[in-house]
Amino acid sequence: MRLSEFIVRHVDRIVDEWEKFAKDISAEQSLDRATLRDHAKSILLASASDMCKAQSASEQMAKAKGECLEKTPSLNTAAASHGELRHTVGFDLVQMTSEFRHLRACVIRLWVDALESPDLQYFQDMIRFNEAIDEALAESTAAYAEQVNRSRDIFLAILGHDLRAPLQAVSMSTEMLLRKAPLEGDALTCANNIKRGARNMAVMVSDLLELVRSRLGKSLPIEPAPMDMADAMHAAIAEARAGNPECDPRVNVTGNTRGVWDAGRLAQLLQNLIGNALQHGSNKRDVTVTLSGEPDAVRLTVHNYGIPIPEDAIGTIFDPLVRTADEELGAPSTSLGLGLFIVKEVVNAHGGTIEVSSNETDGTLFTVVLPRNILGC
Repeated sequence: MRLSEFIVRHVDRIVDEWEKFAKDISAEQSLDRATLRDHAKSILLASASDMCKAQSASEQMAKAKGECLEKTPSLNTAAASHGELRHTVGFDLVQMTSEFRHLRACVIRLWVDALESPDLQYFQDMIRFNEAIDEALAESTAAYAEQVNRSRDIFLAILGHDLRAPLQAVSMSTEMLLRKAPLEGDALTCANNIKRGARNMAVMVSDLLELVRSRLGKSLPIEPAPMDMADAMHAAIAEARAGNPECDPRVNVTGNTRGVWDAGRLAQLLQNLIGNALQHGSNKRDVTVTLSGEPDAVRLTVHNYGIPIPEDAIGTIFDPLVRTADEELGAPSTSLGLGLFIVKEVVNAHGGTIEVSSNETDGTLFTVVLPRNILGC
């Protein structure tokens, strides 16, 4: 009996063994029979159907390497659903993949026991079955991993959202204390430290929420309106000075700096770029911010001297959760490694470009070019 025919004829018996194994490895002993047998029959029948299709030697070689462009829709649908539901009911990735290992061994064992006169075609059947199970395993694993990532991102979104209320309470209470109580000496220093810390935490929470929004597949929302980038730049520098009294960035503005942008998003961009230069520059007073009006765009540059960004890190500097060498070594930081990621997202949302150059002689220079008008506005 050919393997595909054996699977179809004995599918319920095989699924019984799948169910027993799933129950043995599950940490949650209350799972019902339907959950334990989840998609097993569909995966087996789809595998049997796939084995009956003609396959050339080149197609077989490509499939063995995971390069086959034509997947089996029914097999992949069942496998992806299985991966998602196994995550939902609490299986870990090792438990889920072990199900496929057991399924493979179980089918081959039962089939070999049933054979009376094996021939060369049967070995080909075994190869085709292994290919189908590998395809199902890859699809289940990908779907499972996607669910893990989505669950983590949803958790981070809830965490970021819920942190905003207590942070707002800390900020407002500190403001009231500074306005209404005659603080001086150490008490005033402590109150200012609380205010500064709450402001830094609020930035982190905001950045975290933007990261989650992006990972959940939502582009950065913007509400463009006519504005002057110079005004946003001066406001960002004033905020930087409030948090770092010792900093004194140099400012250069030339030409027309008006355009149609989202003022709140540009504030994020400027605060992150200026904050990045202050944090990583060798001298907080040696930061230069320049705005240049061009015919169809406005060019923003932020420059500082300090330890240069390694050449091999330039390509990943805008990736989320990337930490610099000094942060990894334990240098003080108020960042989650999301600032430059947010900058890149803001630039992309406005149809602009961003570049960075960094060396020991010339320092580090971030250059942002934003078109004055956004399509559709």
